[in-house]
Order: sequence, then C-alpha cells, then structure tokens
Amino acid sequence: MTAPARRDRPESPAAAPDAIAVLRGLSGRPKMLSPALFYDDAGAALFERITTLDAYYLTRAELEILRAHIAEIAQLAGAGAAVIEYGSGAGTKIRLLLNALDRPAAYVPIDISETQLARVAAELSAEHPTVMVQSVHADYSAPFRLPELPAGSRRVGFFPGSTIGNFTPAEAADFLRGVRHTLGPDGALILGVDRRKDPDVLLAAYDDPEGVTAEFNLNVLTRLNRELGAEFDLARFRHRAVWNDAESRIEMHLESVDAQVVRVAGTPIAFARGETIWTESSYKYDGAQLEQLVEEGGFNMTRLWTDTRERFWVGFLQG
Repeated sequence: MTAPARRDRPESPAAAPDAIAVLRGLSGRPKMLSPALFYDDAGAALFERITTLDAYYLTRAELEILRAHIAEIAQLAGAGAAVIEYGSGAGTKIRLLLNALDRPAAYVPIDISETQLARVAAELSAEHPTVMVQSVHADYSAPFRLPELPAGSRRVGFFPGSTIGNFTPAEAADFLRGVRHTLGPDGALILGVDRRKDPDVLLAAYDDPEGVTAEFNLNVLTRLNRELGAEFDLARFRHRAVWNDAESRIEMHLESVDAQVVRVAGTPIAFARGETIWTESSYKYDGAQLEQLVEEGGFNMTRLWTDTRERFWVGFLQG
C-alpha cells in the first residue's frame, strides 16, 4: 500500500478539503490523508520552521549545492529562460537561481498556499522588475494552466526540496513525464532529490526533538476540524515517523492513542488503539533508483551534484 499523492482539484487548492476524498481516505485500510492537506497557511509556516531545524538537513544540504554550483546551473539553463517553479514555498532557493540567470524572461511560481504564494510573487516582482512574474495558485500534481510566456523563452522547471519523494516511484515518473510535456522539447528541469542514508539521520529529520514536525502533522487534524467540522481531539493522536527500508521511504503517521470514534463531516470514523492515519511518504533514492526514475520520466541527466556530506542531490535534467 502507498500513501496517496496530491490529487486535489486545481480550482480550489488548499482552501477547502474535499469531504468525499477525506472520508474515503479515512474509511480505507490503512487510513490515509493526502499530504496536500498539510499546506494551509499555518502548515506552510510550520514547514518553513522545519527547514531551519538542526535535524532537518535537507534544506541546508540543498542550499550548499545550489550556492556551490549556481553559476554552472545558470549557464546550462541559458539566457532568457522562463522559470516554472513547482511548489514555490518561501522563495529562498529561487532567489539564488534568478540572481544567477542571464536576463531571465519570466518566473511562474506554483503553490497551494495562497497567502505565501502572493507574498513571494510580490517580493520577487519587486526584486526583478524586468522579469514577468505571474503566480499560479494550484496543486501542481494535478492539471493546471500556465500563463502565456514570453515568445522564444526556454522553459526551465525548478523542483527543489526533495518533494519528488512525496510521490511513489511510479507516480514520480508519471509526474516527470507531465513536466517534460509542459516544458516542451527544449525544456530543462532542476530537480532536488534526497539520498538514502543512515535511518537514524532520516528519522531525526522527520521526528525532530523540538516537536515541530509533530505539530505540522497534527495540524492536518486541526484543519479538518476547522474546515470540515471534524471532531478530532489532538491530545488523542500522536505523530509517528517510520523508516520502511524495503520501500526506501520515510512514512509519517498520526497514531490513535486509544480506541475512539471521531465524527468527520457528520460521519463517524472508528479508530482502534494504535491505528494510524498515513499522511505522507518521502522516498529516498540511491544512484540506480534515481537513474531509473529520470529515464522513466523522459529526461536525461546532464549534471548531478551532491553536498560535501553526500546527503542530497541536485540534478540538471534535459529531454
């Protein structure tokens, strides 16, 4: 069994959970919720806190790679690029890229957190007045419409942060094929990928001692209480992170600490003691797995960089 990928409709991303989809997920075996539910405004802010934690190595490792190789990345992207960022977040990494690119023509951030998206788009528009900045409020894993881009600009996708790991490998390959189609025949993709490593390092990153990741995970229940009239008592659930070595993934769960019944959108959902809601998977790749993913996604790996501690990868992919 695999946790669901993000499949919310782009017409109403993040603003209103689909009650039918939520109830279907909570009625299954195992119980599941889409990781898209993490990213209301509170969840987006909590994730930005996570990226600053000592245990969460991913952001630091990726930034190290980008800072060391951004000139080469910009050269590979070429002059006059139109950058399409899948999941723009707080906009930290894109600043490195836009500052390094030769006369970028456009920047299109795509995100489901509307407030954060609007702020990042406004900031970058002010910082780069010659660049067309047009945001897209959407779930990038579902179909969405791009704005019209400047004629002749090369489309360069930017998908940092190891979010590719939130898809199963089959879903990730399917997603990359869709990106390949969006970017066109001369497009390129800058991709962040987390590497397989010591499970203790991985578990600490997804179950930090400060408890921020636990708060981030439990915020899903807060959101369902607020937006679907659910009746989750957060004190009766706890965050769990599990390393599944056979599947090469970290799993995030919300575990019921006792037997209980919770009403969600008026429907009773029974939980056994110890039963979990599976909220996210994060797949980690070794070299062979990454090579297979890129090939199945319709790309070729032009360059692949790692950090000094070999924890993370950034790849430059072309068709």
